[in-house]
Amino acid sequence: MNEELVESIRLLCKERGLEADLIYEAIEDALVAAYKREFNAKSTENVTASLNRETGEMKVFLHKTVVDEVEDPNAEISLSDAKALDSDFELGDILQYELAPQEFGRLAAQAAKFAINQSLIQAERERIQAEFSNRIGELASGVVQRKDRREVIVDIGRAEAVLSSREQSRLDDYSFNERMMFLIKRVDDRRGRPVIYVSRSHPDLVVRLFEQEVPEIASGIVEVVNCAREAGSRTKISVATRDENVDPLGACVGQRGMRVQNVMNELRGEKIDIIEWDPDETIYIRNALKPANAVRVELTETEDSRDAQVIVPDNQLSLAIGRNGQNARLAARLTGWRIDIKSESQLREEIEQSFMARFEQAADAADQEEPADAEEEAAEAEALEDAVQDETEDSAETASEEGFNAADLADELIAAADDERAQRSEEEAAEEENAEEASEEDADEDTEAEEDADEAPADASDEASENAAEASED
Repeated sequence: MNEELVESIRLLCKERGLEADLIYEAIEDALVAAYKREFNAKSTENVTASLNRETGEMKVFLHKTVVDEVEDPNAEISLSDAKALDSDFELGDILQYELAPQEFGRLAAQAAKFAINQSLIQAERERIQAEFSNRIGELASGVVQRKDRREVIVDIGRAEAVLSSREQSRLDDYSFNERMMFLIKRVDDRRGRPVIYVSRSHPDLVVRLFEQEVPEIASGIVEVVNCAREAGSRTKISVATRDENVDPLGACVGQRGMRVQNVMNELRGEKIDIIEWDPDETIYIRNALKPANAVRVELTETEDSRDAQVIVPDNQLSLAIGRNGQNARLAARLTGWRIDIKSESQLREEIEQSFMARFEQAADAADQEEPADAEEEAAEAEALEDAVQDETEDSAETASEEGFNAADLADELIAAADDERAQRSEEEAAEEENAEEASEEDADEDTEAEEDADEAPADASDEASENAAEASED
């Protein structure tokens, strides 16, 4: 029996990674607790236990002090009783009794079992804390043990880890005995037992996998600047090199794409975009939006926000935004800028609307002022045309510097301004012509009225003369 105990202790130490002395000390403490439960002792300071490391023999010793008057029978013995055992005993001497643990009852055995379990849990907690607390943020290879609705239990060596539902990837099946790589997040206690929490969805998992696959990253020649990930779908990772002779993209991709393919296989087919970091924020944002090609990037930075307006060709607008906005969202996380993506036609429409609004405001202001003579009006119109043309040319020049050709747009806007001015001149001429025709019609009507007035008295005098002649004849 004792040999079987020693062998069981050896196997337990190997399974849980514990020191043998810790288990032996736990059993000795359990024997002391069993004595206390068996004899209802107030204190166990005078009780010791020993377990032979080779034979497994267990002994419990009770120490009693020789006194005149006994107050605690479990810790004291009277002088007369001591002298009955040996006449050499005196007051203050210690008398040692050996007890047989095999004679302890069922309740004492349960107390010993509970004490051993508590000691093992405490020893295991300390071991896990010491071993895994320094490994937070590192990779751990694990085997799936079981899965339920909320979490997956993983064996990561000499401890079990928990993979919660929010840390899982939708591409993983978590089949029984499936081996995976996990990222250690934290070590905590749950219901009195140590628990290691791991993750399969954290962006650092991708970074650690690249460090494992790419020697240049592990040695520090190539640096992973940032990583943005939507687990189970797509990841964008930006890299930079400290050696001009080393291509960071080629180092991460590997020969025939083997390195990045190994990482994708571990992530069960998740897509990975490797971006080259650049100190120029404009170029960095262009790279982050790939596979779309940005033709223009404008940055606006304030104390509270960092906004970037990106112009792309019309046929690449959906590619730049991505499915459900994924490409733009990951690029924004990767660069740290709030990105607003527009097509060339949208930019053209906004510029046209802005210029035409300003032109109309200037034209309305010119109409309200009513210049004194035609020369002043012509001068103001020419100045307005020059201002619009200068502003258009400046905008076109700025856009062309960023890769956006706005020469055609400037010509169209100038032509639109000329058409607007010609239309207004025609309207004014038509109004003047209508006014002249109206004045001529009024003059004709006045002339006809005067003639009618002159004819009316003449007709009246002729009629009177005829009436007088008829009267004389009669």
